[in-house]
Amino acid sequence: MSKLKITLVKSTIGAKPKQKLTAQALGLTKLHKTVEHQDNAAIRGMINRIAHLVKVEEI
Repeated sequence: MSKLKITLVKSTIGAKPKQKLTAQALGLTKLHKTVEHQDNAAIRGMINRIAHLVKVEEI
């Protein structure tokens, strides 16, 4: 499986509570923080929910 590099590029201030919790669940706690996750359906669904807040790169 490939990996995804996910970076928080927009602040979660003003975002809906579910979007804040999704970002936190991905491990994105601060602006410009980058995390790596396995590419699977669950992670893709979380990314789709906060797509306007993150930048995603395939590794």
